[in-house]
Amino acid sequence: MNAGLLLCDSVVALATPFSAGEVDTEALGALSERQITRGTTALVVCGSTGEAASLSPQEYTSAVRAVVEAASGRLPVIAGCSAMATDAAAGFAAAAAAAGADGVLCAPPAYVKPTQEGISGHVRAVAHAAGLPVMLYDVPGRAGVPVADETVARLFERGLIVAIKDATADLSRPPRLRALCGTTLVQMSGDDATAAAYRAMGGHGCVSVTANLTPALCARLHSAWNEQGHDEFASTRDLLAPLHQALFLESNPIPLKAALAMLRLCAGDVRLPLTWAKYTTRDRLAELMAQIVTVEEAVARRKSHALVS
Repeated sequence: MNAGLLLCDSVVALATPFSAGEVDTEALGALSERQITRGTTALVVCGSTGEAASLSPQEYTSAVRAVVEAASGRLPVIAGCSAMATDAAAGFAAAAAAAGADGVLCAPPAYVKPTQEGISGHVRAVAHAAGLPVMLYDVPGRAGVPVADETVARLFERGLIVAIKDATADLSRPPRLRALCGTTLVQMSGDDATAAAYRAMGGHGCVSVTANLTPALCARLHSAWNEQGHDEFASTRDLLAPLHQALFLESNPIPLKAALAMLRLCAGDVRLPLTWAKYTTRDRLAELMAQIVTVEEAVARRKSHALVS
């Protein structure tokens, strides 16, 4: 395990901004800086939230490099390396390492539906190509197949993964994996809606979509849990819950891109086959953001003041 890859609390799954059909690396750098100053603990670039499937290899490399440059060593940068073919995923992993990433995020190939042995072989190839710590991404809703607990344990025992992003929403899983792997496997939720409960079940944090919009509040949720601030934890959980739901009214990141545009953090462009958010989705997001943004900015100001002090 690379001791420099410290994962816990609120990790953001960054959106990839587009402008005039191109990756907007300036906006991506600005999004990254906003995360860093508001308490996010690591940056995931080119994941499913980042529309990685729509990026060319050149765009992938430029996006990873833009986030690495923005982070400047202050936070770990983890690059998604998903592809339907193992060779392609390994190529992305090698490109991520060359661009300066600190780790890679690896999911089973979508559409292919590999066996558990195939998943293990895929992860092994990606880990060897990257030469970096690997966060396994278990997302059966996109991959079409789950990763069995026993497969997670074998990959961890062999030193092929250091962490899991668990998007199964199975809240009984953290204790099961802890029994198999011990306490050193980092367990991160990949589901904002159940992230608070995941912490209570023994998880270490969340790789969050919502943190794109409210990084300070997402960071506060986890710091409150760590500090046993149960009232603050509960109030933050309840404040964010409707936003978690709204961000999945349509396929991720359609609602997220619409909300980022409302905040003028980047253009709301998505690439086909994704489409613009429906009016009903945008109306719901606008309603929620009007309620939440004021609180987010107040928490962010306190965070900034604490850093300066």
